[in-house]
Amino acid sequence: MTRKADLATIARETLRHAYAPYSGYRVGAALETESGEVFSGCNVENASYGLTICAERAAAAKAVSAGHRRFRRLVVATERDRAAVPCGACCQFVAEFGDDTMVYSVANKETLSWSLKDLIPHAFTGSMLEREAGT
Repeated sequence: MTRKADLATIARETLRHAYAPYSGYRVGAALETESGEVFSGCNVENASYGLTICAERAAAAKAVSAGHRRFRRLVVATERDRAAVPCGACCQFVAEFGDDTMVYSVANKETLSWSLKDLIPHAFTGSMLEREAGT
């Protein structure tokens, strides 16, 4: 298993590759799968803001592309003094692959942590798509 400190280093290194010309808010993420493999991602902004992808979803998409379906830990890094909470879209996206994922946010002067279930306690899940009897 990768140490949280190692994941934080990977997330911080990855944020250097972020493409954030509009907000200037660069974010890096490192995601550890259940098998211990690590995938990183950074935010990629777009002039059409809705097309922007967050670092957390970039890392998760890379993990899923490599065949992983269960996540253990996610570390998000920013260059700011305060730690950032992942957005709701990222929480929902990661919850698809394990609502027991631990989430850490590291910044210059602060580090915070939560279980994903604490961040999105009522995530929309595949079980909600199951047909009920009689439908």
